[in-house]
Amino acid sequence: MKIGVDISQIAHKGTGVARFTEGLVRTILIQKDTTHEWVFFYSSFRQKIDSTLRQKITNSPHSLHSFPFPPSFLSYVSNNFRGFTQLVTHNSKLLTDLDWFITSDWIEYPLSIKKTTIIHDLIFVRHPETVHSKIIRAQQKRLQYISKESEIIFTDSKSTAQDLQEEYKIPADKIVLNYPGVEIISSLSIHDQQKHLNDYHINKPFLLSVGKREPRKNIQRLINVFQKLRKNTPNLQLVIVGPDGWGELHGEQNKNILFLGFVSDEILATLYSNALCFVFPSLYEGFGYPVVEAMKYGCPVATSNTSSLPEIAGEAAVLFDPLDENSIKNSISQLINSEELRLQLIQKGIIQSKKFSWQNYYNTLVTSLNDKT
Repeated sequence: MKIGVDISQIAHKGTGVARFTEGLVRTILIQKDTTHEWVFFYSSFRQKIDSTLRQKITNSPHSLHSFPFPPSFLSYVSNNFRGFTQLVTHNSKLLTDLDWFITSDWIEYPLSIKKTTIIHDLIFVRHPETVHSKIIRAQQKRLQYISKESEIIFTDSKSTAQDLQEEYKIPADKIVLNYPGVEIISSLSIHDQQKHLNDYHINKPFLLSVGKREPRKNIQRLINVFQKLRKNTPNLQLVIVGPDGWGELHGEQNKNILFLGFVSDEILATLYSNALCFVFPSLYEGFGYPVVEAMKYGCPVATSNTSSLPEIAGEAAVLFDPLDENSIKNSISQLINSEELRLQLIQKGIIQSKKFSWQNYYNTLVTSLNDKT
């Protein structure tokens, strides 16, 4: 079976969709199965694909095709000049030779071959106030095409599958639940970890939150809660990691609130491994990578009781209402004040996190495609 996959979203370092895409590609590359040939498509105007990953693809039996076009441009052309796009894609041997094409989180090309896609979430439907208007328009178009053209729709959670059925009336037998894997790097030495903490002036017990800075991540409420917590727990820092997005935050001048931006996997590992607890107050998630990452690193978790997060966290986290600052505060206080609770959640989290394997993801993906071929 010859399978094409759009991996352009890998360019957005630090985001959940980039982590997902990179994890999928790396998993494909380590497979011993020679019955499947993968063709990777990458398009970006400014961002080059990681050189190490490019070399791994080059050294594999698979292939990579790169194009110097921004995905936003390709999305506009595909959505607004559908006939012209179809003329191009239906006459491209690179595409017509494929058995399947897995579309990206951004663009739905009209193709003459079987198509499938992966829906990570429906945030633009559930919380449109937290999404840029350009993204809403692009995703609305994309879902219209997916509903009509995709043979299979993979979702990262039961929550997203349910959203699809409710919002787009997509039949349940067209949807395949496939939990992504979450990989972490090996533990760093104590010396390296301490150096990372010193470099960022982290010198107190700290709460950690990870995610792109955008309204749906609900960071402002976390900042408000942290400032209240410090009245009774003054020896505390809040460390926020993630690339810049959009939306304003108040409280950035507080010296005990550290915004680190995008950091390397090594530094992220240090933060997860040393945080007092991990707090994820997102309003809506299709999966919630950082929750599983925290569990894998042995960091106790407090997270929202909405969307997929209770499903992903299971019994290994303290849950709160992300719209209620008192609820967030009470959950964090439980973790701060109870070492016993933290230890319990660490053990439960390690067990829960083992459910999310990239090999399982790959097996479900190719089995589903084979069944429909």
